[in-house]
Amino acid sequence: MEATDQIHETVSQVYRSDSRRVLATLIRLLGDFDVAEEALHDAFRAALEQWPRDGVPANPRAWLVSAGRFKAIDGLRRQARFDPLDETGAAAELAVEDAAAWADPESVEDDRLRLIFTCCHPVLPPDAQVALTMREVCGLTTEEIAQAFLTPAPTLAQRIVRAKAKIRDAELPYLVPAPSELPARLDAVLRVVYLVFNEGYAPSSGVSVTRHDVSAEAIRLGRLIVDLLPEPEAVGLLGLMLLHESRRTARTSPSGEVILLDEQDRSLWNRGQIAEGVRLVEQALSTRRFGQYTIQAAIAAVHAQAAEPGATDWAEIVGLYDVLARMDPSPVIELNRAVAVAMRDGPAAGLAIVDGILDRGDLKEYRLAHAARAEFCRKLGRAADARLSYDRALALTKQEPDRRLLERRLAELDRDAKP
Repeated sequence: MEATDQIHETVSQVYRSDSRRVLATLIRLLGDFDVAEEALHDAFRAALEQWPRDGVPANPRAWLVSAGRFKAIDGLRRQARFDPLDETGAAAELAVEDAAAWADPESVEDDRLRLIFTCCHPVLPPDAQVALTMREVCGLTTEEIAQAFLTPAPTLAQRIVRAKAKIRDAELPYLVPAPSELPARLDAVLRVVYLVFNEGYAPSSGVSVTRHDVSAEAIRLGRLIVDLLPEPEAVGLLGLMLLHESRRTARTSPSGEVILLDEQDRSLWNRGQIAEGVRLVEQALSTRRFGQYTIQAAIAAVHAQAAEPGATDWAEIVGLYDVLARMDPSPVIELNRAVAVAMRDGPAAGLAIVDGILDRGDLKEYRLAHAARAEFCRKLGRAADARLSYDRALALTKQEPDRRLLERRLAELDRDAKP
């Protein structure tokens, strides 16, 4: 019984580590997302039945691909006995094509990249690209993705179903684009990877400050893309993710409370990730063909290289935000610049910028704009204005640790107000 339990735990570990890789290869071999997903689950069910009896195979992933493909082909053949040939012939033909390709290590590694580019194909709407990537490449459940993006689960499920149908009906090729097509396709892929990383680094809702499994998957995808196409923006995005991820351990207390940047124990920052991130930023900047991800990474590098909060070069950060605002003007970038200006010139300067953003109607539903305004007002001694902005930020916050941080700030205002 104990040996069986150990085998079951091994199967669970293989599922966690390799299921997305197995799925990517099955999609290539079978030519259909839904057939491949069913084959994936059939393969793991077979592993639970056979591995306790026969032992764990030397190459579990190859065994699972082979088992999944065999069961899918068997199912298609059985279905063909009852369905008209024109409904099953194409699928069956795809299923048996390139029968031994899964055994080619280089091809198997490319399967993940094929899957990324397929999920991020420009014929799909942007929201569908993100949902499909998080579901098929990262392995998140429909419910988890729906919660992350504050979308009803049935709506999110339909979005994924429609995306798969679009891929099937448009007969999109499941392959990495040709070199001549890669640069144009890369922008969509990088945007999706960045959105996935952000959902892991700073989840939009839930009880955790971070989701390391999601951010780690985005970094893994970023490495794959850089290996395939070391374009400056791909390199810059990987550097940006590593620099942000380097602070993950220091961003929460042992009890799960949020710790802001200037209060973090910098000895907990991952120096290996910082060194790699800075190197990648310098590599991207040296090409002079960089974009917004590289500039954001350069800003993160300035923070990472400051031994203590007081050593941060805020003038350089403001200058980098100026460059970023010219590249990609947006209210969020303007807000981030306002925080840097406040650190360089004082809270009144930052407050003026934030009030200008809110007065023209931008970011009224963005919690961080109201939280920043509250901080500036608090530092200026405007307690009533700070309380109003904290309340507004709290009403817009879905992430529990962030809610508790704002509640602590409000409690501090009340304590300071007492004679």
